[in-house]
Amino acid sequence: MKLYYLPASCSLSPHIVVNELGLDVELIRVDHTTHKTESGLDFHDINPHGYVPLLELGNGDRLREGPVIVQYLADLKPDAGLAAPAGTMERYRLQEMLGFLSTEIHKGFIPLLYARLAGNYVETARPKLEKRYQWIDAHLADRPFLMGDHFTVADAYLFALTGWGQAAWLKSYYKAGIHFDELRNLEAWYARMRQRHAVRRAIEEEGLAF
Repeated sequence: MKLYYLPASCSLSPHIVVNELGLDVELIRVDHTTHKTESGLDFHDINPHGYVPLLELGNGDRLREGPVIVQYLADLKPDAGLAAPAGTMERYRLQEMLGFLSTEIHKGFIPLLYARLAGNYVETARPKLEKRYQWIDAHLADRPFLMGDHFTVADAYLFALTGWGQAAWLKSYYKAGIHFDELRNLEAWYARMRQRHAVRRAIEEEGLAF
């Protein structure tokens, strides 16, 4: 398998999952300015949408959406518990959380990451995103991870997104202007995540530092 990624982007999420599961996946970096791979291929020829992550399977099939990719990876090693079994209410809850992260957090960051183009809309988008993070903070009040007592693919996704707002190792990439100083549960969760071997390894492999 091949995972196409852009350092410090949302593709950090499946990268963490790959490390958690110990999967044999080739990492292929995409340049954020030229949109070319390390071998010089035009990434648009691989993914017409032009964005990462993209997972290429051994048979040539390609998956292009992060929430789907992390579930596919988790299902390769179900005993690891990174995603509940298909058809269970726990799996639907996980998909609900991934949907929330994708539409309310991931997309909520876009105006902030491109503030010059977004203009005054930033002042509308920022408080809405902060309100969503307040909900996450309350959700984490009685559990160490998003889905309960165990790390899941949802935690990997949230970690990648939350880094855009506060992580020092992302300053050279984005400046989203979100601060989480009063969200103690979120801060504690983020600190736990940064100590996970899979997370630290992914950060190192992408050439980041914190």
